[in-house]
Amino acid sequence: MWLRYAARQPADNSSCSSMNFSRFQQIADRFSGLSLLVIGDIMLDEFIWGRVKRISPEAPVPVVEVDRETSYPGGAANVARNLREFSESVHLLGLIGTNSHAAQLRGLLESEGIGLDCLVEDPAYQTIVKTRIIARNQQVVRVDREKKTALTRLQTSQALAKFDALIHQIDGIIIEDYAKGLLTQELVDAIVTKARAAGKIVTVDPNPHNHLAWSGVSAIKPNRSEAFAAAGLALTDPLEPATADADLLRAGQMLLERWNTEYVLVTLSEQGIMLFQRNAAPFHIPTRAQEVYDVSGAGDTTIALFTLALCAGATATEAAVIANNAAGVVVGKLGTATLTPAELLESFE
Repeated sequence: MWLRYAARQPADNSSCSSMNFSRFQQIADRFSGLSLLVIGDIMLDEFIWGRVKRISPEAPVPVVEVDRETSYPGGAANVARNLREFSESVHLLGLIGTNSHAAQLRGLLESEGIGLDCLVEDPAYQTIVKTRIIARNQQVVRVDREKKTALTRLQTSQALAKFDALIHQIDGIIIEDYAKGLLTQELVDAIVTKARAAGKIVTVDPNPHNHLAWSGVSAIKPNRSEAFAAAGLALTDPLEPATADADLLRAGQMLLERWNTEYVLVTLSEQGIMLFQRNAAPFHIPTRAQEVYDVSGAGDTTIALFTLALCAGATATEAAVIANNAAGVVVGKLGTATLTPAELLESFE
């Protein structure tokens, strides 16, 4: 699965933030042999692509003439998709219904080789669907079909039983919170406790609307606004350079203590990524994006590659560099996108 090029790079590539090419390749060569589990709210992302040539006579809205339609696994399932490009063993734990959208989502996941043995099925559950209408590469409107639903006590027990059966086969766990009801404190506490006892890496992509305690996980990845909200600080405008942004630095240090985690990785959109870790200065990595077409899904790519690199033996700094490069590729694509090993490799050249 991993494409290996001849090591023709210089010993130190400053554009890759202190990671030389041979070290990157050493880490990446381990990706395919790793096994990861993604836990979170799973969705179906639909895209309707078309053209706008006129305004509707019925209302002041554009009329989109449809050219094609595409569908992809979304939410936590998109994190699994990102991992599957690099790892041969990726599993997904979440809640899914039994309607036509659920069947379509299952089919897409199975076609990508993602393990579905940990899914909890509920005929009464409305599988989340997000439909985006895009004309001339611009999103016109998004339609969401969802109903927040928490796991019942029985379903929580079923989910944990599935987790117990898998935990010793995996190297790392990503918890992806979209605040749609799946993740409760009871479920999170049980998973983190079991994972720590088994010595597994656990990373989290949190949601500020779901107030959960994340004590004991390996790393947490909020974006800038989520970091300020979690720290209880008023959101301020970004400053240049990011290393001089006192409010951002304060938020990161506060979250290290509040969340009791080893690493806080804050994504900063066009400013790149800032890594906070104990007993070390904050580490800033400028963005690698050349052109930005669509930032949706970039956070999924970041948490996926950061976790994968940690599981492969990378330091947190090395993992952040790899994740930043990966996100820089994905934002140059439209839709719920992933990147390939070849594209990640090329970003380090």
